[in-house]
Amino acid sequence: MTYGISDLSIIPVRKEPTEKSEMVSQILFGEHFEITETTEKWSKIRLAFDQYEGWVDSKMITNIDEELFNKLNKDFPVVANDTFNLVFQEADYSNKLIVPGSSFPFCDLEKKTFFLADKLYHYQGVVSSNGKKPEELRNSLIESALKYFNAPYLWGGRTPYGIDCSGLSQIVYKLNGICLPRDASQQVKEGEVLTFVEEALPGDLAFFDNEEGQITHVGIIWDRHKIIHASGKVRIDNVDHIGIFNVDTQQYSHKLRVIKRIIP
Repeated sequence: MTYGISDLSIIPVRKEPTEKSEMVSQILFGEHFEITETTEKWSKIRLAFDQYEGWVDSKMITNIDEELFNKLNKDFPVVANDTFNLVFQEADYSNKLIVPGSSFPFCDLEKKTFFLADKLYHYQGVVSSNGKKPEELRNSLIESALKYFNAPYLWGGRTPYGIDCSGLSQIVYKLNGICLPRDASQQVKEGEVLTFVEEALPGDLAFFDNEEGQITHVGIIWDRHKIIHASGKVRIDNVDHIGIFNVDTQQYSHKLRVIKRIIP
């Protein structure tokens, strides 16, 4: 088994080992992974953060050894929190613009430095902090979600430049020290079921299904009647026991299946 880490802002993760294949997710700066299979130009990876699998261009990988991979697995990462974040190496004049949710391994908060592979980086901006009380955490989840307001919908996206519905919920929770699976069909298995929409609190997750009963959409409850979700763009719509009521079309767009509470 070999291992890697991303020192690029974004690495596309594809369903099949070809540029023409759909993008199913993205690896953000500082996220590490196992390499489970290789071809001449492509590597199949399993992301350590959420165990998501897919194919990436091998040229985009920075290799690391097993010892470093295991060290990276020990703690929840320090995470870039600003909408725009700059990182740079001390002996390098090139800056890298990275997105919220990027990871800063072995971060020194006082010096504002971190190590990625064997390289010392400096960072500008704000990083996430853990240990919030539940009420503070709920408010922080909403603040994080609103940073993505009007971000365009992008299948497989996890950034303000393009994001899908489950990418939004996953990254918003990552910004607040909580790990969620990648897809809505996986996220729905987490947390505690709420019986009524009126019980929902800010930060709870609402899941929606199709005619076959498959979970196809997720959104973040703002209050008992508002939801933040990615549909065309990250937007705010009304929600009730039937589903999401689109404020622009004045029609229901998604059928509610269940609401889950992730924060105890």
